[in-house]
Amino acid sequence: MKFSMFFYLIFLVLQFVSRKLFLDNLGDEFMGLSETLRSFLGFLNLAELGIGAAVGFSLYKPIFDKENERINELISLFGHLYKKIGLFIIIGGFLLSLFFPIIFSSLGAPLAVVYYTYYTFLFGMGLNFFFNYHTILLQADQKDYIITSYSQSINLIKIFIQCFIVYYFESVYGWVSLELAYYVVNSYVLRKKIKQIYPWLNLNQKTTNSILKDNPVIIKKVKQVSFHKLGAFVTGGTDQILIFAFISIETVAFFGNYQMIFSRLLQLVNTAFSGTAAGIGNLVAENNKKNINKVFWEMMALRFYIGGVSVIVLYYVTEPFILYWLGEKYVLSKYVLLLFLLNMFIMQIRIPVDHFKDAHGLYQDIWAPVIQSIINLGTSLILLQYFDLAGVLLGTTIAFTIVILLWRPYYLYKYGFKANLWEYWRHFLILILSFIFTLITTYKLQKFIYLGNINFVNIVIYSLKILVLVVLIYTPVIYLSSLGFRNVSKRLLSLIKIKI
Repeated sequence: MKFSMFFYLIFLVLQFVSRKLFLDNLGDEFMGLSETLRSFLGFLNLAELGIGAAVGFSLYKPIFDKENERINELISLFGHLYKKIGLFIIIGGFLLSLFFPIIFSSLGAPLAVVYYTYYTFLFGMGLNFFFNYHTILLQADQKDYIITSYSQSINLIKIFIQCFIVYYFESVYGWVSLELAYYVVNSYVLRKKIKQIYPWLNLNQKTTNSILKDNPVIIKKVKQVSFHKLGAFVTGGTDQILIFAFISIETVAFFGNYQMIFSRLLQLVNTAFSGTAAGIGNLVAENNKKNINKVFWEMMALRFYIGGVSVIVLYYVTEPFILYWLGEKYVLSKYVLLLFLLNMFIMQIRIPVDHFKDAHGLYQDIWAPVIQSIINLGTSLILLQYFDLAGVLLGTTIAFTIVILLWRPYYLYKYGFKANLWEYWRHFLILILSFIFTLITTYKLQKFIYLGNINFVNIVIYSLKILVLVVLIYTPVIYLSSLGFRNVSKRLLSLIKIKI
């Protein structure tokens, strides 16, 4: 967490500065193009879904028992699967590129730029599948900070040089070439580091048919998790493709600006709570139902509070920040902002349900992510005809509501907690009402907070005033209405006292 937070804070500043620089000097079209190409490759990367999630299921015990031979066997198995997937992605990526003259026929930039950018991204993805799959061992061995420290350090250097190249030469080819250099250097450094940490690890061990046959549970786990990862990708990863296909490539860049703000905040919160999933796994293993229920509602209340405060503050601050950061041209409608924030709020409050569902091993509902994907794509395709960009986001909201807010709690309570679903909705309704009360009260009172001229200092002061207002309203409301929030508040206070 310390490593992640350190690099997160550095990147938070650098990414906002660099994106402004790239948009000004490379143009909206190229930035939209690069994000669209990454989305295409993300779609091809669906083949990988589920393998990474199966790592924890299979590697934790042999790592704990120091069974090096078994670890070598499992890494060999994952390597075998990754190489097959890598080959599929390379071939699929090449076939897709044959249609670029048709897909990008209206693009102002030459096709050479499209192909060079695309094949650079494809090459980087290929390196991960063929040469860097061993990093899954570092992740399972709780040494993910090693990957973060080395990869992000190299990435920081890359972005600094990119800023220099773009500012002085406005070179698209220079920007892309540095992406290519990053992939090569990062791959070499990580592979060398893994060999240093695990000298007994066989980086080139062959996979036999017996290894595949002896691990049917892992293969089954991979298949089940794949469906859930598929739903997550289609719901959140196809928006750029739809925007490019039905609106414009410049709008992809506009969309990406807002997405960057909200995704970075989600990343910050998830980094702060990075250890909770494993803790919930231990809690479920103890099988103390009373304690499980208590912690579940502590986590729900805390996520509601963090999500609620973030969403309300961002509603008032995002537009002035975009105006200061990029200019009036990049400000999207209030409806788009509201839908972005609603989806972000759902993404926050869903996490406790997902963590407890995963801890119970409830992956059998493979039809749920399929339905989620169909609803998301279907409604987005229909609604964007009437509401443009807002329609794409509204399709995501509808899919989230049906599957994430309605189905998953039912599934968890019936097959995991084995409790009455009304208990969930009773507590959930209290949390929702406390949030709505805060939302309405803040809306009425924020009118008395004056922003003034749009500059960095005024935006920071305005943000802090809104934040204080929301905290002063929301904290007592949720504290009085939610037992879970009272419990988690006492828990956090006791931890702070121990640290002091």
